[in-house]
Amino acid sequence: MTTTTPPAPPGPPPAEDVPRGPGLSLAPGVEPHRALPPQGVLERVPGAGARRRVTVAAGLATLGVVLVLLTSVQPWFTLGAGVLVLVVGLTLREPLALPVLGMPFLLLVNRVGGALSLSDFVLFAAFWPALLFARRPLTGAMRGVLWATAFYQATVLFTVIANPYVANAVEWLHSWLLVGGALLVGWAIGAAGHARLALGLYVAGSVVVALAALAQFAVNLGQGSTAPVYLNEPFLMHKNYIGCVLAFAAIVVYTRPRWLRWNDLVCLGLFGLFVAGILVAQSRQALIGLAVAVAVVALRPDPHRHRSKVVLLAVAGGALVVGTLVQDQLESGNQYNSAYQRLIWFRQSLLIWEQYPWFGAGLRWWYTDRFDEKFQPPNAEFEMLSSGGIVGLVGFLVMFLVILVILWRVDSRYGTLAFVLVLMRFVQGQFDLFWVAAQVSIPFVIAGICLGAQAHAARSGAGEDGLPPRVAPPPPARRGPGSADSAEGRRARHARPERPRRRRLPLPIGHREHS
Repeated sequence: MTTTTPPAPPGPPPAEDVPRGPGLSLAPGVEPHRALPPQGVLERVPGAGARRRVTVAAGLATLGVVLVLLTSVQPWFTLGAGVLVLVVGLTLREPLALPVLGMPFLLLVNRVGGALSLSDFVLFAAFWPALLFARRPLTGAMRGVLWATAFYQATVLFTVIANPYVANAVEWLHSWLLVGGALLVGWAIGAAGHARLALGLYVAGSVVVALAALAQFAVNLGQGSTAPVYLNEPFLMHKNYIGCVLAFAAIVVYTRPRWLRWNDLVCLGLFGLFVAGILVAQSRQALIGLAVAVAVVALRPDPHRHRSKVVLLAVAGGALVVGTLVQDQLESGNQYNSAYQRLIWFRQSLLIWEQYPWFGAGLRWWYTDRFDEKFQPPNAEFEMLSSGGIVGLVGFLVMFLVILVILWRVDSRYGTLAFVLVLMRFVQGQFDLFWVAAQVSIPFVIAGICLGAQAHAARSGAGEDGLPPRVAPPPPARRGPGSADSAEGRRARHARPERPRRRRLPLPIGHREHS
């Protein structure tokens, strides 16, 4: 009798050989899931064939030939191309590298192409990465100051419509870049945690300007002249401009918030250097603005820093000297000195305003051919009254009032420096030109840095002093007994584990413990 074993039922097909990584372990009988892309996707993926390599090589060769031809005609293109490649590379590595590294270049007012200052060019270039990569959301204080700038732009828009010419529209955009755009650039820097580096770069650039001013004064003194200092190439700076930008740096090192972690003695030395630069420049509006700012910082209570009130005596002395100089100019009878010339310009500005009382004659009216006068009024209110009329002047004053109130209500560790910088610029504008490139943008950039630094500290959990918390280092890892073949490993393997000792109960009465 022959027994036939029935064939076994067909099992699952053998699994394909799937490459398994060193860390992949599956249960017996469990196959890894392999997801295949939809049909047609692989065909659309570009391959690295010979045709693609030839195309890329041809494109690079063409770009190289174009660069060689351009640099042979204009050698400055070489520097420009190198700077462009550097900026692109830094932006890919750190999106806010351009706003941070551009801080010292905000001091330069050399003309680019004959129309745009280098400071405005750097601010415009830094605005776009700040707008795209700044941290969101904005704090309430930052939104408030931006709304104040928007209100001013809305009030000045009436004069742009009433006086249609190119310079009017261009200056309308330019004025917002100097205030609102500068605030955004500063906010992006501070909110990203780069406030200390950015302000350090600005102070370093101001040190160069101060040393150049002192050196020029020494040269003038050697020639027997004690006239105000004007810097030539490569700076091209007016005496009032030198005084204003050095005053900004002086109040930064004098305030020196704790979150900057700057040495007090170094800041004191820098403050003396900047004041010396202002004195050799003989800029009276810079001295007055700095005196007001120092008085506010010294009088405002600061729980984290004690400030001597003796500095107020120097402030009062400086104000007395400036007042005496102005009085002497007015009493001299010389109609060509700066005090008399300002009075003449004020009267002419009022005559122009009387022709356009509500909306003004237009921004930068002195660039047009409608008037014989070709001067920018040396006072913020007279300039706004003749340019934007009553409506523009109200918008200007409301903007500054709202910004100052908001900054005063900010935590004093961050708001004091921002407040005195904006206040200083407003005071400077009472004695000289207001809407001037870097003199407007620099204080608003630093104010934005302070607001951004506050947001960064709140996000990182800063302490009472405004500094980020110090993270304790992890405890050192305990060393094991070593490998099994080492002496430590053998001792650990053969050592008897310690057993918990039994608790011995007291013996009954009359019993003795055996020895």
